[in-house]
Amino acid sequence: MPISMDELKQLRKATGAGMLDCKNALDESGGDLQGAINILREKGIKVASKKADRNADEGLVVAYIHPPGKLGVLLEINCETDFVARTEEFQQFAKKVAMQIAAYPPLVVSREQLSAAELEAERNIYLTQMEGSNKPANILEKIIDGKMEKYYSEVCLLDQEWSDDPDVGTVRNALTDLIGRLRENIVLHRFARFLIGSE
Repeated sequence: MPISMDELKQLRKATGAGMLDCKNALDESGGDLQGAINILREKGIKVASKKADRNADEGLVVAYIHPPGKLGVLLEINCETDFVARTEEFQQFAKKVAMQIAAYPPLVVSREQLSAAELEAERNIYLTQMEGSNKPANILEKIIDGKMEKYYSEVCLLDQEWSDDPDVGTVRNALTDLIGRLRENIVLHRFARFLIGSE
């Protein structure tokens, strides 16, 4: 079935993928737009996993100051080449991440950066909350695991919902999509958030 230019433009706008990749994904999905988006996302995940071990020694430090100037974010985002660091897409993504940090302050970039003591303390809070619930141990464990996932989605940048487009899912998904499009390993390395009157 022939793919229209409108369908190609719509898919390109939704994913940022190249025209040829969009055409191939629409062909593969039989013209189904959501199916094509899923195909492109899956390809992005595969590309990202292949790139994950490559050094990301280039990149940018991006500053975002939220008006009227009482809140600011510095973000270090790394990639493999200076060429990619200079692209508009990379820079726009970095700015959106900095804005995300300003709006929804995480504690860390990824859950691996949380200490075992912090995680144990959080689990103990949930255990205390569930005391006297008389739920079986296996059900209790599932409930606490669910609460921990919610905790991660609040304090870990990569696990937060991507505020620029909630349909994408998490910041990690948005990063994976970008890696798939730019074909380089990209790492959200570290950030600092400054707010007047707080430490």
